[in-house]
Amino acid sequence: MLFDDYRIHVSDDTLADLNARLALTRFPDYFSEGDWGMGIDMPYIRDLVAYWRSDFDWRAYEDRLNRLPHYTTSIDNQSIHFIHVRSPRPNALPLLIVHGWPGSVIEFLGVIDRLADPPGGGGEERQAFHLVIPSLPGYGFSGPTRERGWNIERTARAFAELMRQLGYRRYGAQGGDWGAMITTKLAELDEPHVAGLHTNMPITPAPEQPGNLTAEEAQRLQQFEEHMARETGYARIQGTKPQTIGLALNDSPAGLLGWIVEQFRSWSDCGGDLESVFSRDDLIANVMTYWVTQTATSAARFYFENNLPGMQVPDGAARVSVPTGVARFPKELALMPRAWLERRYNIVHWTEMDRGGHFAAMEQPELFAQDVTSFFTALR
Repeated sequence: MLFDDYRIHVSDDTLADLNARLALTRFPDYFSEGDWGMGIDMPYIRDLVAYWRSDFDWRAYEDRLNRLPHYTTSIDNQSIHFIHVRSPRPNALPLLIVHGWPGSVIEFLGVIDRLADPPGGGGEERQAFHLVIPSLPGYGFSGPTRERGWNIERTARAFAELMRQLGYRRYGAQGGDWGAMITTKLAELDEPHVAGLHTNMPITPAPEQPGNLTAEEAQRLQQFEEHMARETGYARIQGTKPQTIGLALNDSPAGLLGWIVEQFRSWSDCGGDLESVFSRDDLIANVMTYWVTQTATSAARFYFENNLPGMQVPDGAARVSVPTGVARFPKELALMPRAWLERRYNIVHWTEMDRGGHFAAMEQPELFAQDVTSFFTALR
């Protein structure tokens, strides 16, 4: 199988059209500044749109991205984009890292060097990785999906085929959000080749008999239930009417920015101060991966294809027998009891982090990389 070299280049016409649309944004009314209770804060998004128009330098960010080796291939009649960074350590372990929504490969820019040639480890081969970081089908530089049926299982099979085509017969897998579900399915489907699974968002169906829970576990479950009640409107819309919301997101860059950035604030360990954790450039660059590729709609369809409005897991989910490592960041959305998770996963590594949220690699790249390295070092 041939892989095509891929270079990111957004046309001048696309950037000019973007600037014109941003300039013509019609901002809605609002009641009070700093109020995120009904969604995005209008004064904040107005300021962020102005920054996008006047200060954000896409060409500089494009150059940064293009310093990495990008490729595309076709698997199951779908274009798949991926970053492939080979470690200078020849016997490094191949590692597939998978993002979710509303993220992209941008999430992992801060951990690539740490994982491919980790500092402080003396460059030991047992601590280094050959990295494969794909864009999900229908997301970003993979381009829109062109047919129905791209769900968790089909994506997992495509990524197993990608690793096979790259010649990696034994590899690790890491994921959060949709990436957690995809890599979990991958560990089921490609068990002979998956050395281990590392996830920062393991989830499992709730057992009929929940068992004895600690006070902390009960509190976390209550928080998760409250999150599902208050914070999953986006998933219900994308899981039922992706084409309708897609029309708005594909037409309005400010709308797309608000739709995505609001989730970054709600799901991260930022204490309400979004830019204490993320830079404006990284937030906008992530949104750009959806805008310039016109994949906001196909990304939304991933919810519809899985019929999963939220973070539900189908009953009867198979047990994952490969060794599993869990990094628990305190502001993750789903913090299920370990006893529940051990019914589904063969957990051999468990780390309780003192800070960080849903976008773990982006929020706390050093902690994320250290835990991934620690887990897989023991499996080599």
